[in-house]
Amino acid sequence: MSALATRPKVDAEIGKAVDLDLSGAWLVDPASGREGPADVVVRAGILESVTWLEAGDGGAEDDRGVVVAPGFIDLHAHLREPGNETAETIASGLAAAAHGGFTTVCAMPNTTPPIDRAAMVIAELAGAAASGSPVRLLPIGAATLGRAGEQLAPLGELADAGVVGFSDDGAPVQHAELFRNALSYAGMLGLPLIDHPEDLALTAGAEANEGLVATVLGLKGWPAAAESNAVARDIALLAEVVRDVPGTRLHLTHLSTAGSLDAVRRAKAAGLPVTCDVTPHHLALTDEWIAGARRFAWAAHGEDGEARDPWRDRGLVAAPYASSLRVNPPLRSAVDARACLQALLDGTADAVATDHAPHTQVDKDMEFGLAKPGIAGIETALGVLLEAVDAGLLPLSRLITALTTGPAGVLGGVVEPGFAIGAPADLVVFDRAERWTVGPDSLRTRGWGNPLADRSLPGVVLLTVAGGRLAHG
Repeated sequence: MSALATRPKVDAEIGKAVDLDLSGAWLVDPASGREGPADVVVRAGILESVTWLEAGDGGAEDDRGVVVAPGFIDLHAHLREPGNETAETIASGLAAAAHGGFTTVCAMPNTTPPIDRAAMVIAELAGAAASGSPVRLLPIGAATLGRAGEQLAPLGELADAGVVGFSDDGAPVQHAELFRNALSYAGMLGLPLIDHPEDLALTAGAEANEGLVATVLGLKGWPAAAESNAVARDIALLAEVVRDVPGTRLHLTHLSTAGSLDAVRRAKAAGLPVTCDVTPHHLALTDEWIAGARRFAWAAHGEDGEARDPWRDRGLVAAPYASSLRVNPPLRSAVDARACLQALLDGTADAVATDHAPHTQVDKDMEFGLAKPGIAGIETALGVLLEAVDAGLLPLSRLITALTTGPAGVLGGVVEPGFAIGAPADLVVFDRAERWTVGPDSLRTRGWGNPLADRSLPGVVLLTVAGGRLAHG
């Protein structure tokens, strides 16, 4: 266990530069590919030294105690400001991010009004500065005006204002010709187009993943083809556009099916500039939770790999139709969840993104099919992923990579996670051996109805330092 038996003491207020001495914690540095016990010293917010320790020097014996890692990067979060501040504000969202270990958050543009003009980007960045949080907010600009999917947004102006990518997330860019143009212009600007792959013709009125659970519960099925068809179209168009615009980059967000991930795997093997992410909830939860199961995905399939029937094996322990589980794309089968995990292990999935999507109780606490889709999961992401680590399914180093250098690569070097001596410290310290209980009193988000409420998760975030300043601790 780690030599760090107590919470690190930091003599600083939120937003102020920190002095920090960490002795003998387990350090994971995905940039160098090294991990092990180390001493870390930060002075006035600057990383002064990292000293790797040898066995017997008094450091941690393994990675099961206090861990130090670069600050996490979330490629996909919804902060709801402007337009729905009751569900989340920039300030509350950044506080929740810091509590979850994130020092960089990419904010999606589906606000009201959407982030489709330079003035909106400037206002968003001003809101982040006014929040007092040192967590870095990176705006994603809308790909089309009003996110209406009819006309391109002024992508050049948005880029000049500071966006790091373009997306109509919450909806796909449905028209193929418009999608081609968005890819081309984004590529010329050196920024990725981030698509929410969904064939709307197949999802009209859909409520839950098409399969046994939806059938038994009487919910309209959401076919896997709605995602895989859209992914195939996007990749085909990318292959055409990249011939003329070599800088084109496509990122496919919150993939949830085995077919979609296999298509990305093949596209990468063919050398296409495509990346993707998966979410913690699609890795760890399955559609059987809607029926009342509460086991993680890896316990929801048998040795043959097929999904278990929760009614036959008595896996149902809670009431069905919990609206907190309504999400887009929907929770899938255990087979798809295992495909998400495999994609993370083999590098097909470049990153884990939270798709933090807070809503008010008014919008979530209603009939399942009418509830707004989304889970406010930026604070529970680490704990959910550590459950997979503790189950022996995911190496801790791969988890850290998927939250740091993986998303940094998608962003094209906008952020460089690591432990650069002489640079402002950007790190998270968490205790794998300590557990916490998810609930309203333990969360910073304003979002209502986390499906993990009252559940114990591993990995208490002790300290988050963003740009040398205290963000949480």
